[in-house]
Amino acid sequence: FLGPPEVAGVDAAIADINSAGGVLGQPLQKIDGDSGDATTTIAAQTVDAQIKQGVSAIIGAAQSAVSLSVIKTTTAAGVVLFSPANTSSELSDTAITKGLYFRTVAPDTFQGAVLAALAQADGAKNVAIMALTDVYTTGLADDVTKNFEVAGGTVAVRVNYDPTPASYTAGVAKVKAADPDALILIGFSESKGVIQQLQAQGIGPQKLTLFLCDGQMSNALAVGLPSGLMNGVKGTIPGVQASEKLRAQMLATNPNLTDFAYGPESYDATVLVALAAEAAQSTKGADIAAQIPAVSAQGNEPCSKFAECVALLKAGQAISYVGPSGATGIKANGDPSYATMTIWQFGPDNTIAPIDSIAADVPTS
Repeated sequence: FLGPPEVAGVDAAIADINSAGGVLGQPLQKIDGDSGDATTTIAAQTVDAQIKQGVSAIIGAAQSAVSLSVIKTTTAAGVVLFSPANTSSELSDTAITKGLYFRTVAPDTFQGAVLAALAQADGAKNVAIMALTDVYTTGLADDVTKNFEVAGGTVAVRVNYDPTPASYTAGVAKVKAADPDALILIGFSESKGVIQQLQAQGIGPQKLTLFLCDGQMSNALAVGLPSGLMNGVKGTIPGVQASEKLRAQMLATNPNLTDFAYGPESYDATVLVALAAEAAQSTKGADIAAQIPAVSAQGNEPCSKFAECVALLKAGQAISYVGPSGATGIKANGDPSYATMTIWQFGPDNTIAPIDSIAADVPTS
């Protein structure tokens, strides 16, 4: 469910950029490619093909593990990799990213703190944590554990599981035996199988308070589940809710969209790459990378539209682009200095809606 809104966000940005004259006087071109997931080599094949076609930057991937699987290839080629959705803290390490990786969402240091605080605010004191075995999910589980315990809570049991029915059954049994007052489940679409097993073992979301993260928090997760089963379940999604204006732009590129998560972040990733190219007067990846922190730096002349920002650059002004995502101050390690986390909740009809958001400086550890 992450792919379509991300693509739509990129397409909306390209339309705005090209209507303003393109980048360095030329239309911004897009080459579509599938990133697959961490269990396939699709991303590697896509990246190889795109590099051969001479791309300056790649917007993606959706999953942190996928970005980590191709980062050596993109950095060796001098190509910028800019994700609107990766949150793994590993990607904050410039020894890995070589200064050629960026993101418009905060790393899991932020989501871990917010998710732990959300559980505690709802009365959880002794939680179970289940996490899919994956670099993103286990890393986020570590951050949640640390923040929950620092705030005085206890973790009754921590279970890492594989995406197989047998693993769901065994993992849920361990959770049930630990008798927690809440479960924090960290995974992707396979989490539906875990939720079904929770229900089968008598500790479904209406019996055991359940919290989710961005990898699962979507309308797609509840499709096929019993009516009302997910009612009241809360979760976090890094980034902001897309504005009505941006939703309209995204729907113009894909009328079938039902989720808009990471659309604003995808839009901004695209605009930041284009503005960095304008600032560098170059389409080389290394030159673009050097300017991404500069065009988003806090304290410069603010601008929110590509055309407005380019005009300021041409007038010799240092700019601070602040677009739909609100992410600002992209640092040399690729992380934003300031970002937003939105809290969503399932309603009686098993669909999600935003109930709160937290905009703050991004913690570094």
